[in-house]
Amino acid sequence: MNKRKICVVITARPSYSRIKTTLHAIKEHSQLELQLVIAASALLDRYGTAVNYIEKDGFCINAKIFNVLEGENLTAMAKTTGLGILELATVFENLKPDAVVTIADRFETMSTAIAASYMNIPLVHIQGGEVTGNIDEKVRHAITKLSDIHFVASKKSKERVIRMGEEISTVYNTGCPSIDIADKVLQNPNLNFDPFKKYGGVGELNHIESGYIVVMQHPVTNEYLESRKHIEETLHAVYKLKLPTLWFWPNVDAGADGTSKGIRVFREHNEIPFVHFFKNMEPQDFLILLKNSKCLIGNSSVGIRECAYLGVPVINIGSRQDGRERGHNVTDVKYDRTEIEKAIQKQWKKGHYKPDPIYGDGNSGEKMADLLSRIPLTFHKRITY
Repeated sequence: MNKRKICVVITARPSYSRIKTTLHAIKEHSQLELQLVIAASALLDRYGTAVNYIEKDGFCINAKIFNVLEGENLTAMAKTTGLGILELATVFENLKPDAVVTIADRFETMSTAIAASYMNIPLVHIQGGEVTGNIDEKVRHAITKLSDIHFVASKKSKERVIRMGEEISTVYNTGCPSIDIADKVLQNPNLNFDPFKKYGGVGELNHIESGYIVVMQHPVTNEYLESRKHIEETLHAVYKLKLPTLWFWPNVDAGADGTSKGIRVFREHNEIPFVHFFKNMEPQDFLILLKNSKCLIGNSSVGIRECAYLGVPVINIGSRQDGRERGHNVTDVKYDRTEIEKAIQKQWKKGHYKPDPIYGDGNSGEKMADLLSRIPLTFHKRITY
């Protein structure tokens, strides 16, 4: 019996943590062959060169696609997606996979979905059915309709995908593979590495023994013209509190240039020796860092997803995660420095929360590999409305 060739396309640094344990499970499965394609910002140094961590973890990469256009605006996003379709079509033609896996909802993932769909390759979508407050929601739901198999991360997500008209037998609540990593962190939560020595970065801060906060704030694509204003509110709140802060660079979305410029200009005009900036970290190291922090500030889905499982206090800013299921660990605030400051003080004092398994139980990767080895791989939908 020939092994099923499963082609996974990773387009950004967050996508790797969302799929890492699944990649390992596919690689080790006796009836599956892993094909790995790395594209878009996952290849770029300015966004942390996630491909280096992928290769370090022992994965063989079958193809690399450089398709990100400079500009970090809506036009660049659209053209990046178009280039991705062109390049991925060639890659799929050469690899001839039995199924293609696309992850979550970043705009570049649309390239994977369209190319596979038009080439009659069964498409597996991870993390469909969720609700958020920006362009990601349109992308996510569009990919759901293009996909043939759905590995969702929660009960409510499964219900939404089915309500969208997808066949019940094709929708599986597997949980999120990133929770597998979070589960390992809970088993050994000690900060067992020096983030400054291991990952470098920029900033004078090098002592975090008394406690620290983590900031990860991305631009919101349907509010991208306000991205600089949004990040300035967070900067002012952090500046006033002067707590030890580990700050991570934003994703490559429309508005990222405004976010980055806001940070750079603020640094030029203010002394912030209590802040250290990083581009990226290995998924497990990042979650260990979060687990040992006082709280996470920003609008990343890691605050909604992994931090719920880890019990890490979160201040979620703005609309980027609107509608997404969340645990008791999350405090929502507007783009307002006073609100952000008060929320940080409250969460710092509150301490960690009880873990909440909204998005999985720590065994998602193996569940997905098992399903990929035995379920029907078809590209002709039977949809009833």
